[in-house]
Formats: sequence, structure tokens, C-alpha cells
Amino acid sequence: MATFWLYFQLGVEHILDIDGYDHILFVVALCAVYAAKDWKNVLILVTAFTVGHSVTLALSTLNIIQINGKIIEFLIPVTIFITAISNITKPDSAVHKRKISINYAYALFFGLIHGLGFSNYLKGLLGKDVSIVSQLLAFNVGLELGQIAIVIIYILISFIFIKIFNVAKNKWSLITSSMIMGIAITMMIETKFW
Repeated sequence: MATFWLYFQLGVEHILDIDGYDHILFVVALCAVYAAKDWKNVLILVTAFTVGHSVTLALSTLNIIQINGKIIEFLIPVTIFITAISNITKPDSAVHKRKISINYAYALFFGLIHGLGFSNYLKGLLGKDVSIVSQLLAFNVGLELGQIAIVIIYILISFIFIKIFNVAKNKWSLITSSMIMGIAITMMIETKFW
């Protein structure tokens, strides 16, 4: 049980680590087009991200796939940029029709990329453990809980700006997505591998 708790804590810390803010930015970019009433859709999105993250984390940790870490470090901000630019370029009326399914695909596929970004660290922690199933499960449960915390915080902040300060929902989404896009561009420049 102590091992499960250790990896659970690592999962929570991984997603909430301010030094690794790339995951926080991605989760917020996924949430940016939604309002508090859409919380179920947002939870499904972050779970799709966790599923993608879990798959490549497991495959990479087990040495089934290996991809150059520098490429992954560049692709992570690319995923953030694409999600943010998608929020900006889609009309608000498309959000509840087409946007939800596109965001599910983004979350799942981009989760695959993000999972590769943490696999080397996790490999080092696991060492030569024969069975890593419980550790991966614990880590991903912690990751999911951390993402839910980010979603709750973001939805509360959105609620305050939209309902209390009367910022239009589409403007709030545009502001949030534009800031995330700008940070992602900076991250891409800093992590370019060529």
C-alpha cells in the first residue's frame, strides 16, 4: 500500500508541479471553451487525456516504444498550441456541436505525446521492478485527481470572471486561449530540437 501511495502522490505532483506547467496549460486549454455547466464534458476530456497519457507511459516504461526525448519536449508545447489555436479559430456556435468530439480526440492523442514526456523519469523510479502495473495505476489515478483539481480551479476562476465580472464567455475563452498560445509559442522556441 505504501508503494501505491508513493506513486499516487507522484502522479498528483506531476500534474500540479508548477515547474512542469505544460500539463497545466494543456488541461486549461482543453477547458477554455467550456462553462461551469459543462463540467461533465470537461471531466471526460481530462479522462481521455489520462488514458492517452497512460498508454504511452506504460509502453515507454516497458521499453516497447522509444522516441527521442528532445522531439517529445518540442511536441508537448505543439499540442498546447494546437489546442489553444483551435479554441481561437472556431466560432462559439461550433463549441457544443463539433468542438466536444474534436477536443476528445485532441485529449486522447495529445495525451499519448505527454505520456512519453514523463516516461524516462518514471523508468528511473521503477528501476528493475518486474511488475509495474500497480505503480502505473497509482500514478495515473494521482494524475487524474490532479487534473480534476486543475479543472475545478479553472472553472471557479471562469465562473468569477463570467458571472461576477460580466466578462462574455467567448471573450474569456479567447483571452485564456490567447495567453496559453503565447506561452506555447515561447515553449516551442525554447525546446526546438533542430
